[in-house]
Amino acid sequence: EKRLIKVIEPMQFLGQIEDDLKEALGVQTSPVWDMSSIFGFKQNDKFKEWRTPWGQDVLVSEEFEVTLADNGDTLIYAGGDRSFPPAGRMATGSYYFDAIDRVPAFDEDNYNVTDNFEEFTPIKQENLNWLKINTEKYKSSTDVIAANFGGTGIGDIALVPGPQLKNPKGLRNITEWYMSTAIRTDILNQIFTFQTQVAIENLKEIYKVVGDAVQVAYICGTDFGTQNGPFCSIDTFKDLYAPYYKKINNWIHENTSWKTFKHTCGSIFPLIPELAEAGFDIINPVQWTAKGMSRQEIKSTYGDHTVFWGGGIDTQNTLPFGTTDDVYKEALESLKIFGKNGGYVFNTIHNIQPGVPAENVAALAKAVRTYNQEK
Repeated sequence: EKRLIKVIEPMQFLGQIEDDLKEALGVQTSPVWDMSSIFGFKQNDKFKEWRTPWGQDVLVSEEFEVTLADNGDTLIYAGGDRSFPPAGRMATGSYYFDAIDRVPAFDEDNYNVTDNFEEFTPIKQENLNWLKINTEKYKSSTDVIAANFGGTGIGDIALVPGPQLKNPKGLRNITEWYMSTAIRTDILNQIFTFQTQVAIENLKEIYKVVGDAVQVAYICGTDFGTQNGPFCSIDTFKDLYAPYYKKINNWIHENTSWKTFKHTCGSIFPLIPELAEAGFDIINPVQWTAKGMSRQEIKSTYGDHTVFWGGGIDTQNTLPFGTTDDVYKEALESLKIFGKNGGYVFNTIHNIQPGVPAENVAALAKAVRTYNQEK
């Protein structure tokens, strides 16, 4: 029987795990994804086959539309609409789409901040129906239901270029955006204020249809760490980002039973208490391979008041290039460090990359089983 992976997030080509594989790996979470993909087309139950540039047949949304550039790169279109310029590019030999900068050079004198409001709109009834259906199908399960509702990614650089928009306008260039975190904070504050207002109103509508069946709400994927240190100062985080995270997290904690989930890669040790202060219950992916991110120190310093979700295996080196024994030992060590006294959800440091041996993935599951048996 031909079994094809369903692609549920096209930018990073994340696939949906089938039930038998989920059971074999011991996965105890179930995902609820927003209906809209990062490139603005629907991710519903209507799929079509597509052969990737590396020759793998997969299932993609029926609205997924790509063409080939002259140099062999794969171009993808926002909303599946080829009448507009492509929104993303998968370079030849790559496995992921990068957003394409489609806006003219930033003109501060003629800038209208409302151009950066376009993607923040009231949630549609169609999306609410989708979230309700996909939450209810897990209600009888003992799994933790983790939901990504969208719209709360304050400053997420993957979304800044507007990959979901057919004709984005405004402050969209990544370099200009990062410069703005230092020299145009007034503009970013206006954008974040509007986004937060819309997000909370949408969360109110979402809660009406999913209720407390959801246990974990993914809030934001803005990365605050590089390999060598935090991306920004503590003061910048507290002044520019934290006020908006607090508003969103406070509404959730005051009105729902959801726990809030913050993704940020890199070296973020000094920012962990600030993330907790901003209301995040869960930190992911716990990249202890970055500078200053000792597993033991992270756990002993912050483990009593922050849940760590991830950090199970080095996905840059050990998982793709180590032996099964290397993977097993490192994963078991991470479990013993982070799992002490609870407050830990085992996962890899980041997504499992193409080319990782299946045997190494199986070694991860073996380590978890061993740890659970030894507890």
